[in-house]
Amino acid sequence: MGKIQLASDLSTTEFVIDKVVFGTKTKKLLLINISEAQFLAYSKATVKTGVDLSKISPEDILIDRNKIELRLPAIEVINFSYPPSSFVEDTLVSDTRSFLNKINIRDQEEFFRLAELDIRSNLQYMGLVKTSQDHTRKMFKVLLSSLGYKEVYISFKSDELLIPQVNLLADQDQIVSP
Repeated sequence: MGKIQLASDLSTTEFVIDKVVFGTKTKKLLLINISEAQFLAYSKATVKTGVDLSKISPEDILIDRNKIELRLPAIEVINFSYPPSSFVEDTLVSDTRSFLNKINIRDQEEFFRLAELDIRSNLQYMGLVKTSQDHTRKMFKVLLSSLGYKEVYISFKSDELLIPQVNLLADQDQIVSP
């Protein structure tokens, strides 16, 4: 068991999430909209899920001759990647230079930051847990069967998705109005 725990995070499933990023910037003059610039882009986030093997305790493993029961920790997000290299602006729809109004790099970064927050806040509703549990079960069944166990039972301590918290909220002191 010590060798298993040393492995720590075991990533068993990778998901690629396509995200359409849309934003508008409105220029006002005396509370009247005088121009609106629009931005549309496509992006991809990669999410790797799995289990933290360091959370397995001796009570989570029951062995009876050629039968093993393994109770694994909850599925968690091991790695979340939202690389700028995946961002592709749709120049047919984007109108980033309207009359007296322009969407700049800072505006685009804000649109992508909001898109990432949206992806992160919806991970728990995307079916990641069931798929990851299925993949993890299959992997452990193959591994444990190759070690001579005829009966392999895998369960999870929880059906929730553990997501590490990150602070992507804009710092109000750093926001400068365009």
